[in-house]
Amino acid sequence: MEEQNENQLNIELSEEIAEGVYSNLAIITHSNSEFVLDFIRVMPGVPKAKVKSRIILTPEHAKRLLTALEDNINKFENINGRIRIPEENNGFPMNFGGPVGQA
Repeated sequence: MEEQNENQLNIELSEEIAEGVYSNLAIITHSNSEFVLDFIRVMPGVPKAKVKSRIILTPEHAKRLLTALEDNINKFENINGRIRIPEENNGFPMNFGGPVGQA
């Protein structure tokens, strides 16, 4: 018979959630008891964007997320090189840097 670790957590991932949601903008707000992360998809030439996903975290979990992201970004950059962020528009080019489309 197999022994199971008491501290092991069994995490389920449905097919729908496994597909993920693409986001190219995040807005973070907070109160004294929670952090709210809104993930948004902005499309070129469209003046309106929708929040695609909202995650609400306690301050402690937000700090753990920050630490985990920093660790993973460091590992990524060690393998792939430094991630560069353009300075224009606070790092988010609203024109997507490509040519203007024509019909």
